[in-house]
Amino acid sequence: MNLVQGRGPVWVVMGLVLLLTACNSDRPEPAEADVPSAGLRLRVTRVATHPFLSRYRLTLQVEGPHGCTDTAELFPDTGYAGRRNVYEQESGAITLLGQYDARVIDRTSCRIRLVEFQSLAGRSTFLGSFDVDAQKRWKFFPPSVKPERSFEKP
Repeated sequence: MNLVQGRGPVWVVMGLVLLLTACNSDRPEPAEADVPSAGLRLRVTRVATHPFLSRYRLTLQVEGPHGCTDTAELFPDTGYAGRRNVYEQESGAITLLGQYDARVIDRTSCRIRLVEFQSLAGRSTFLGSFDVDAQKRWKFFPPSVKPERSFEKP
């Protein structure tokens, strides 16, 4: 019993350290992708909305070559559903596709529109994905680093 008595503060400190390392930071995590063919820069910023669960708010910002910009809130990541694939359509529009939402970005006006999945018929080129790495950091991955993964249908 005497061995445990002097170690109470040590256990408290160790417990606090473990608790704090398990917490999500509410610090914004931006990830950027340049799309030279469209002259656009895409930024998807992830912000934790729960201290322990994997819940994040996702915001898309688009910057165009002539100073145009637009911002849109994306469907939130409610538990490992944050990945967004980026495609270039035959029309030249850029598409950001998630598990539960699809956005089309007009390359000339930077306008972001929420669209139905069915409206995305036609050929497209995979440009990469916004996702987490092995250390759970939010990043953009080109196809040479992380190949295209399709989404599971709910």
